[in-house]
Amino acid sequence: MLGLGRFGGGAGVTRFLADEGLEVTVLDPAPAEALAASIESISDLIAAARVRTVIGAASHDAQAPLIVTSADLVIANPALPRPWDHPLLCAARAAGVPVTTEIRLVTERIPRSRAIGVTGSAGKSTTSAMIHAILRRLGRSAHLGGNIGGSLLPALPRIGAEDDVVLELSSAMLHWLGDAADPAHPTGWSPRTALLTNIAPNHLDWHGSMQHYRASKAQIFRSQQAHDRALRGDTEAGLDALAERITLGIPGPHNRRNAAMAVRTVAMHLDTDESPLGALLSDFRGLPHRLALVLEHDGRRFFDDSKSTVPEATCLAVEAFDDVRRVHLIAGGYDKGIDLAPIGALASRVGRLYTIGTTGRTIAAHASRAGATPVECGSLDRAVEQALAAMHAGDVLLLSPGCASWDQFTDFEARGKAFAAAVARLTGTAV
Repeated sequence: MLGLGRFGGGAGVTRFLADEGLEVTVLDPAPAEALAASIESISDLIAAARVRTVIGAASHDAQAPLIVTSADLVIANPALPRPWDHPLLCAARAAGVPVTTEIRLVTERIPRSRAIGVTGSAGKSTTSAMIHAILRRLGRSAHLGGNIGGSLLPALPRIGAEDDVVLELSSAMLHWLGDAADPAHPTGWSPRTALLTNIAPNHLDWHGSMQHYRASKAQIFRSQQAHDRALRGDTEAGLDALAERITLGIPGPHNRRNAAMAVRTVAMHLDTDESPLGALLSDFRGLPHRLALVLEHDGRRFFDDSKSTVPEATCLAVEAFDDVRRVHLIAGGYDKGIDLAPIGALASRVGRLYTIGTTGRTIAAHASRAGATPVECGSLDRAVEQALAAMHAGDVLLLSPGCASWDQFTDFEARGKAFAAAVARLTGTAV
């Protein structure tokens, strides 16, 4: 296993392989403290000597190439950048060792005829969860997996031939599902029902170009067969009208559009009337760290949208509020090499923009060129402190970074929790 990762997929495939009776070695260059939760989740396998770990600096030493070239199979974490020229993956391929991924193992073992795949630059997690919720509320047996976290491999014994499987698919996952990703898997995979919510520049540090990013996203349709279902959220007719008829418990027209895409996808998948399906989402409360209300205090509201890792998602989050002039926005983080000008442009519209992280200075420069005066804070704690000093009753503090979290936090979840903790501490209120 090359890349244990922090979101459960690596741990899930490790347990699956160990339970299949295979000898598993996990290689990951990240320090042990960054992988603490994943390591803890397989600690029983490590203690029983069913799994060997080579973590941190040790994964760079001379034994790493020998481990991959002597393996029977290499499972690559899809987050590994530029897998086509990754030294260890190239060494494995040169030695004739097949290379695959957790998502490829899943798709090879689930009924494709019941698979729904969702991808997009923004909204794919929420839309996937909405599709799953509609199916469950229709009384169907449905499973949710993929990029949304964890692994469906341990759940395979519970997935029946008639069960629906909803997969949130990242661009990296889709690259690995393509017919050119690895010679050991010459046939690409696409779900029977496929949804592309939208597409905008993202993960260019991984893909190297927008062209490669688009090509990877297109895999969700590329290997579909005759009579399969395909929906493109940017061009599908009638979604706006459908969205207007849907009432949700979470704010924002973008979430109503997510709901409209979810409704139409389910209707296509089941070949049924979409009209009654929207009502099944009336009490849908969203996902953690996706425009989630953290606290109300002294007439002020605090929202955690830490999952926003592209500027488009931040723009949508700001537009979710009736009066954007009352929104105090915290943005910035890890630099993925994408254009951050749209976030800077928001500074002239929102109540105030507070920048954090590696991209904070770049966003602030864009804001200044737009004629606004941003507040460069550096840290999240400092941003919350500065915002609280400036906010009034009726204002909103919104963490919607528009950037990944890896410069200051292990993941978007840790960033969201840090935001909630800072809000609680500085307002003296329990969250």
